[in-house]
Amino acid sequence: MITLPKQLAFRWPRVRRLLLAVALLAPVAARAQQQPPADYANLKRYAAANERLPAPPASPARVVIIGNSITEGWVKTDSAFFAGKPYGYIGRGISGQHTGQTLLRFRQDVIDLRPAVVVIIVGTNDVAENGGPYVPEHTMSNIKSMVELAQAHRIRVVLASVLPATDFWWRKGLNPAPKIVALNRQFRAYADQQHLVYLDFHTPMADEQQGLKKVYGEDGVHPNLAGYRVMEPLLNQAVAQALKRK
Repeated sequence: MITLPKQLAFRWPRVRRLLLAVALLAPVAARAQQQPPADYANLKRYAAANERLPAPPASPARVVIIGNSITEGWVKTDSAFFAGKPYGYIGRGISGQHTGQTLLRFRQDVIDLRPAVVVIIVGTNDVAENGGPYVPEHTMSNIKSMVELAQAHRIRVVLASVLPATDFWWRKGLNPAPKIVALNRQFRAYADQQHLVYLDFHTPMADEQQGLKKVYGEDGVHPNLAGYRVMEPLLNQAVAQALKRK
């Protein structure tokens, strides 16, 4: 039995109530820290730009590219490619986003823009565990939901591969290369099943270790201008193919 000093004995009931309150509040505080931010999908990122867009013209065909930092960096690195020829490309990439976040903004950043084609370039940040442990089935579920939303609104779909990478500089040690290869295999199979256009960026940009060739990207994940110049004709071909489909 613990005997408290006399000067603390009269305070013990108050101290006990305080300790109990702290114990009860700790789980609440922990949950609060785990809650996502109010704008979890960063809907505000393109809200104003979307409002400024006019109705889609008959020509050139409007094409929305939705994705992560690879898409966002594309617009910044080679803005001339988005100048309206041969297609009216609109970049809607947000750095760091995984497919769950991309799905949440798919209506605002794709459907509401009424494109003829959507190009989906996602998956890197799922494998990088930006949203938690990587579960391929969850990634595929998000992809399928995006495709089904597009198809319900008569938007043709180009599903792009995940770009090669052997490591992520912001989250080391995940050994992503084989995971990316396996995920791309699922992407291709799903595209074939749903009669989508599958756009393979991985094959022409991968080195012998299934990583991004250094000439195409210095950090091993994000393309540089030379990398985007490899991707651009492949994208144009895929969009042309999609537009021919009913």
